[in-house]
Amino acid sequence: MAKSQMPSSFDHHSLWYESSLKSISESAEMLYTYNNAIHGFATRLTPEEADSLKTQPGVISVGPEQRYELHTTRTPLFLGLGVQNSGLFPETGPGSDVVIGVLDSGVWPESKSFSDEGYGPIPSTWKGECEAGTNFTASLCNRKLIGARFFVRGYEAVYGPVDVSKESRSPRDDDGHGTHTASTAAGSVVEEANLLGFANGTARGIAYRARVAVYKVCWKKDCYSSDILAGIDKAIADNVNILSYSVASKIQMTDYSEDHAATGAFSAMERGIFVSCSAGNDGPSPFSLRNEAPWITTVGAGTIDRDFPALALLGNGKNYTGASLFKGEALPAKLLPFVHAVNASSNDDNGHLCYRGTLIPERVRGKIVMCEGGGNDNVEKGEVVKAAGGLGMILANVRKYGEELQAYAFLLPAATVGRKASDIIRHYVMRDPNPTASIVIQGTAVNVQPSPVLAAFSSRGPNSITPNILKPDLIAPGVNILAAWTGAVGPSASDTRRVEFNIISGTSMSCPHVSGLAALLKSVHPEWSPAAIRSALMTTAYTTCKDGKPLLDITTVKPSTPFEHGAGYVSPAMAISPGLIYDLTTEDYIDFLCALNYNQSQIIKVSRGNYTCDPCKTYSVADLNYPSFAVNVDGSDTYKYTRTVTNVGGAGSYSVKVISETTAVKISVEPPVLTFKEVNEKKSYSVTFTVNSSKPSGFNSFGSIEWSDGKHVVASPVAIRWT
Repeated sequence: MAKSQMPSSFDHHSLWYESSLKSISESAEMLYTYNNAIHGFATRLTPEEADSLKTQPGVISVGPEQRYELHTTRTPLFLGLGVQNSGLFPETGPGSDVVIGVLDSGVWPESKSFSDEGYGPIPSTWKGECEAGTNFTASLCNRKLIGARFFVRGYEAVYGPVDVSKESRSPRDDDGHGTHTASTAAGSVVEEANLLGFANGTARGIAYRARVAVYKVCWKKDCYSSDILAGIDKAIADNVNILSYSVASKIQMTDYSEDHAATGAFSAMERGIFVSCSAGNDGPSPFSLRNEAPWITTVGAGTIDRDFPALALLGNGKNYTGASLFKGEALPAKLLPFVHAVNASSNDDNGHLCYRGTLIPERVRGKIVMCEGGGNDNVEKGEVVKAAGGLGMILANVRKYGEELQAYAFLLPAATVGRKASDIIRHYVMRDPNPTASIVIQGTAVNVQPSPVLAAFSSRGPNSITPNILKPDLIAPGVNILAAWTGAVGPSASDTRRVEFNIISGTSMSCPHVSGLAALLKSVHPEWSPAAIRSALMTTAYTTCKDGKPLLDITTVKPSTPFEHGAGYVSPAMAISPGLIYDLTTEDYIDFLCALNYNQSQIIKVSRGNYTCDPCKTYSVADLNYPSFAVNVDGSDTYKYTRTVTNVGGAGSYSVKVISETTAVKISVEPPVLTFKEVNEKKSYSVTFTVNSSKPSGFNSFGSIEWSDGKHVVASPVAIRWT
């Protein structure tokens, strides 16, 4: 389109595009509008309609669609697992013998993501089974989905027997969450995967050749620790290699021995099982993360380079980019009356939240409505607007989430906008005497920058149980992630549509990414312990984007810190050859519990073993061989930590590089050079932190300790907090 020829009667070029399209086809949908690469739009037309469009004023050219090959949708490619790195991990053999156990809400076995086409026999080490139940037979398992169990007794003890007319008392997933996480970790290759046309491409799990075993421990109303522990127990017995669960206690623990899931994870770790857990979705508040135990790999969430843009157009000529997954009839090609929900509600206290039954139809009908985030479900807000006769919705982001844009499958034209845009739009609709607006859904955009950024919802450290252990460990893709979905419910709460894939966000999505990466590393390095795998992922994670700028926290649009991103964003192509690793044994973790002054009863609760602390030995939390450093300044000026690294690369020497962001901390490492002559050789070093102890409580300082031999960079984050 010749944008310069746009008639003055149109407030925005997208409305002109819509008008041009409608002039030749009432049924054609606007797939995208473009404003940078070209001025124009994409649609789907018959040849006759395309010829007719060529004659419209302002149309420069009309050309046919061209086909490009997509390799993924989208996180494996974003993580560097595309064709160029296809040789790093085996396609068959060890890669297909790794079993990922997923504790969640079950599985939808008919999903193409669990197809076993091309798979060999089930690994001989597998001891699990496929349990039958409501709407689920043992024959639904196969050579991909090799196990499915359900655990409900704890749940039924609280709520009574499961109502099988509303929920399957079996491994079947009636929620969608479990299917999504399992397919993210290890889903089979599925071509033409998408949600309502969004994010179209070839979907595959991170470790797509691995096998999947599902343990349903979560039900309609809740998950209970008794069921979770039963699931972990069976998973250990079944011989899973990786255990992935995106669940956590609703209350903040003060003691690892009281966290049942953590104690179960300890047992899994003892058996050589890598345990990956979500950090939680209570960000951006500090001290908000869960799954704090050091034998668990705790995963926060970041974005990828794909968005689902939607334009919020205002009558004052301004427009703001939000996000939407709405699929349906577009709004009329004109600006519509615009109203804020607070001025159209019968609810004096919470009118801005668009609760059910609160909007007054006479004030909403035929208009765009602005609703505020919070309170009820975001898609439900759109339903409320639609039920009252509204034609579209602009949803103001929850203020604490800043500029983060999660996309939702709205049931009417709607766009979620960030905090800054929300403030401007709110001012406009409340102050302008005749406000108008419109919404244009723009489809899928890739290579969006900056990316990645830390998600606002991702729970943050410091570690509330042990401040001297940095958590989260790292971050992975967790925003607007496409993966398989259940056939029991729609993409949102009350949506009657059924989809094979859904796009959702949360650390629940980032956790299975790391579970899949752990499976890949296990297939290449079967001898590595869970701690070695975590170390490889952490020390090779990155904290700067391709442009050299630091990772941002989307909440503040300022650099993220190790309390938020841990070691950084996962980089699997680097993790396969980390150079050095920080390993840990069961005895090391017992020493850690002794350093916390746990009594014998507490240690037995965690470890199940009859361990006792040696009264003649000095234990220190600072000596746990963790791949990161957290210092809790509590009055002293000097803090000393020791670490031991194991060489998993070739012979050579590693020199240390120390980075400290403030003069309030001096970091010294001894020795400054580590020389290795052979693989699996171990070397120890010490780190002394000399701090200005007079800094005020709550003051933080960050840095890093990096060892390099010229080929590898083994990086450990440093976080120092004054209490």
